[in-house]
Amino acid sequence: MNLISTSKGIGGQLVAFKEVVKESKSIVFMGSPGFCTPFAELLAYGLRGSDKKMIFMSNTDSESARSIIAVPQGMQLGESVVPEADTVVLLGGLAMPKIGSTPNEVKAFLNNLPSSSQKKLVIGVCFQSVFEREGWTNIIDFDYIIDSDLENRLQAI
Repeated sequence: MNLISTSKGIGGQLVAFKEVVKESKSIVFMGSPGFCTPFAELLAYGLRGSDKKMIFMSNTDSESARSIIAVPQGMQLGESVVPEADTVVLLGGLAMPKIGSTPNEVKAFLNNLPSSSQKKLVIGVCFQSVFEREGWTNIIDFDYIIDSDLENRLQAI
């Protein structure tokens, strides 16, 4: 992997994401239900006001695909849709043991996902290198991975 840039915080993650999807017209976010849904909505929020079609789906279940729409409170899931995309964002919850899917299931799904372009852009967005740690980078042909680290501090004041 070639390091392209580094940044800090959620804002840095959103800026990096916005940069790699600037040419995308339609984006499918794939992730584990519940855990990844707010991350898809957050990434979509960084693209609000664009004309990009955005969809979230649970794991590889195309029946669960729902549009991501802007509302006054931010972004949320909308109506059921048929997933089609020139860009696929694999969220890290997919790779979490006992929660998501296997990389081979996801790869097979990617090969069959309808697209309006010749080549799908495949982006991983994760924390603590989960795609690498769980061996996904050996199976999935990622174009980019946005990998963030978390540091949590619980403080009593």
